[in-house]
Formats: sequence, C-alpha cells, structure tokens
Amino acid sequence: MISVLHPNRIVKVDLSLTGSKSITNRLLILRSIYPSLKIKNKSESQDTVVLENALKSSKNIKDVGHAGTAMRFLTAYYSILKDGEVILKGSRRMHERPIYPLVNCLKLIGADISYLEKDGFPPLKIRGKKLSSKKVEISSNVSSQFISAILLIAPKLIDGLVIELKGELISKPYIEMSLHLLNNLGIKTSFKSNLINVGYLEKIQDTSITVESDWSSASYWYSIVALCEKAEVKLNNFYENSIQGDSILIKYYKALGVETKFIENKIVLTKIKDFSCPKNLNLNLVDSPDLAQTIAVTCFGLGISCFLYGLQTLNIKETKRLVALKNELTKLGANLDVTETSLKLYKTREIQKNITINTYQDHRMAMSFAPLSLKIPILIENPYVVVKSYPKFWDDLKTAGFIIEPI
Repeated sequence: MISVLHPNRIVKVDLSLTGSKSITNRLLILRSIYPSLKIKNKSESQDTVVLENALKSSKNIKDVGHAGTAMRFLTAYYSILKDGEVILKGSRRMHERPIYPLVNCLKLIGADISYLEKDGFPPLKIRGKKLSSKKVEISSNVSSQFISAILLIAPKLIDGLVIELKGELISKPYIEMSLHLLNNLGIKTSFKSNLINVGYLEKIQDTSITVESDWSSASYWYSIVALCEKAEVKLNNFYENSIQGDSILIKYYKALGVETKFIENKIVLTKIKDFSCPKNLNLNLVDSPDLAQTIAVTCFGLGISCFLYGLQTLNIKETKRLVALKNELTKLGANLDVTETSLKLYKTREIQKNITINTYQDHRMAMSFAPLSLKIPILIENPYVVVKSYPKFWDDLKTAGFIIEPI
C-alpha cells in the first residue's frame, strides 16, 4: 500500500509516455504473421510483455495471466498455425471472462478449439490448422477485441474474409485501428455498414511502424490538470490525427477545463483561463469505455455530477468496473447509481480523507483514483497493478511533485 498526496496542486512536467498498448499488441500479432514488419516505440506495458513472451516461447502451455487482449488475440493466432497445439490459460479472473463469441466464430471457419473447464470460458486447447471461409458472422456488442482478433488473421485465409457484424457495434474505433494497421501493410480492407471485407496477402514488403504514445495513459494527466490549481503538462509522441479512439478525451476534458495544444508531435495540457465548471456532464462512452473510471473520478473531484453510459463492456474487464467504482467512490463520500451499462454520479461537496482505495487487481482503478490526491491525501492498495499498462506511472507522478510513500 502507498500514500499519495501533492503539496501545492501546481504541476509542471515534461514526459514521454510508453507506446500505445492497443497498437503494439496488434502489431505483435501481425509481425508474427509477417516477419518483415519492424516495430518501433513498443509499449512497455506488462500486457505487451506477456503477449510478446507467449509468441516467442516454444512451450505449448501459454499463461497470459490477467492479459485479456493476449488471450483473445492469441486464440485467433494459434488457430491458424498449422500442426501446432497449445493450451492457453490465464488467471482465475481470466477464466471468468467469456470468450465464446470469438471461439464460436473461429470454429465456423474451421478452427479446432476446445474448452478445458467451463464451456465458453478459458482455458482453451487450440490445434492449429489451415482455415478458409469467405464469410462469417460475429456478435459485435460484447467486445471489439473479438472482432480485431479475427481481423488480424484474416489476411492469411486463402480467400480473405468477410465479417458480418450482428447487433449494436461497440468500441468501433478499435476495429478501425485494426483495419488501419492492415492497410499500412498493404492489405486491402473495406468497412461498410455491418460488413467488413479483408483481402488475402501472402507477404508484405519490408515495413517499419513507429507506435504513437498511449492516449489512455494520457487520460490520467488530463485528470491531474483538471484537478490542479495551475498546470503545464507536456507529453511527447502524440499526434493530432491519432488512430486511437481514446484521443476523444481532448473533447471530453475541454468540458472539464483542460486545454490541449499540439506542438511538434507533443501535446501541452494547461487549464483554461477563467474556466467555470459545468453543473453536470453527460457522455456516451460506447466507443471509449476505458475512459469511464478516470472521467467519473475527475467529476467527483471537481464536485460536479455526471451521467456516463454505453459502458456494457466494463463488466468483463479485469474486474466488474462499475461495481468497483461505486464501492470506492462511496467510501470517499460519493453518491452514485450504477446499472449494467451506466453510471450516474451526484454532486458531492466533501471528499473523505485518507481513504484506502482497493484496486481489485485492476490497473485503471489505481491510476484513475491517484489524481484525487491533489485534493486530499489518499491511500492506494496494491499500487503496482499499474504495470499492466503504464509501468512508470508512480515514477512519473513523483517527477510531477507528488509525494508517494509506502505504508
């Protein structure tokens, strides 16, 4: 456990954040399929390390721990490795996270995958083989990672693949990210209405891709600026035309008093002069659900109400995030309601001090609550879960003047 506080609510810092985890993990799968791909500025996250180690390992048992992206992407990847057989497993929580929609879709195109414990959930036994099919259907209202997992292997299917999406599409920017990366490698794709078409490509030309920094990691700095008295935060390797859906946070946090300027491939975050907080904030986060925790905690710290919806994927993450948010915010003095798809936070005038925040083995719980230490001293239990996506988080906070001490 650690205690976190800031002495004066004035932050000035210049940082380089790790490369995007979402982009890096997609590129690692594509590099395994097309070895002439080179990746620069890879993510330093534990999720990425787990995925890369699994791809490099010659062992037939792969343990991905809490890494949901690795579980989903590797399920698809190993299904196309001819004559290979692997057992794919993870943590206890991973074995509670459904994978049926992906496995079912892969089976429809010929994959040999079996459940080793509970039907619809990891661990899995996967026997790789040559897959081929022209069209397949998949539910698009559970997790976009299921769709991306199939998109990444689709170019190696002899006839390519047409994917028909069934139901409400969630986290669309992540699907568009996958298609963008395929296009960068010369793979032809189209996405019209509910149909995605991916062409076949045996080999690619030598290609090098530099990964831009991670916008979801930047979100915690937006929260810090919003809660500061005065701030200038510079974050390197960010681009105005980002392919990451979470870059929408520029718009969301402008409503919370944060100005973003792009200067030579970096962003400079400052407080908007003479800014007056809104009474409430209503956001549909169906395309960027990973921002929900940070935005909710920021609104709580600013003393404003918010209604966040489109959050149906948060219950199959590292923890049931909406329940976890309600538990921890309530301890701090908040009044809020949650459903399976939404969170409603009511205005709160006072924040309880020296409250211990349970992180539930969830990196985003730790990082989304840390900025509240600009308002009151706070305690974070199991703080090192941040290695999953942002290993240098606490070091960067220290650079910005936060006082962090073990307890």
